[in-house]
Amino acid sequence: MTTRPATDHRVRVQGVPVEGDYPVRAPESARGQVLRVTVAGEDILHRPCKPAAAEFGMPWLSQLIDDMFLTMYVAEGAGLAANQVDVDLRLFVYDCYDDDDVRHVGHVLNPVVDPVAPEERRLLDAGEGCLSVPGPTHDVHRAERAVVRGLDKDGKDVVIEGTGYFARCLLHETDHLNGLLYVDRLTKRQRRAVLREMDDVKDSVFARRAERAAALGAVSTER
Repeated sequence: MTTRPATDHRVRVQGVPVEGDYPVRAPESARGQVLRVTVAGEDILHRPCKPAAAEFGMPWLSQLIDDMFLTMYVAEGAGLAANQVDVDLRLFVYDCYDDDDVRHVGHVLNPVVDPVAPEERRLLDAGEGCLSVPGPTHDVHRAERAVVRGLDKDGKDVVIEGTGYFARCLLHETDHLNGLLYVDRLTKRQRRAVLREMDDVKDSVFARRAERAAALGAVSTER
């Protein structure tokens, strides 16, 4: 009988294990401001985002990433795409655990998902929510493993590999940058039901975000 190798539980930042303790919230969030999260139906969420080109190394890009981390924490998300804060740019941030309880933190610009041969592709059906569809969740088919290649804010190559829930996060956020919400992967009947539920509960979700922003010493801009 073979023994399964022990899981390396070090936090992965930009795909690289880091030594020592890592803060509860990514350090970027301490420099950020809370931005308004766009909601299903807004045009920017339903069209592909523009790729980053001349933005690398720019101070405003670093500030945007800082703001997105804090906004993600206030909204209690595991990932956040730039069009979810009304910015037309192929960028997302993430702070997410995989199914082995390994934490992954970072950002990716111009992400591309590695193709997987059909015979090697394993799909999992699991509940999924979205900060831009505040409130409801629904089961969505996603690949069990994903590899995303892109660039960091300075234009350096990054490769992020995820399995289980973290793979779902990577695929969900890349979908956002392609103009897709998770509800677009549902049947018409399922999508209508999810959006009706969103309309019923979104005000309470916004109120909870405002409370969390206050608890973190930030100001919520939710409407």
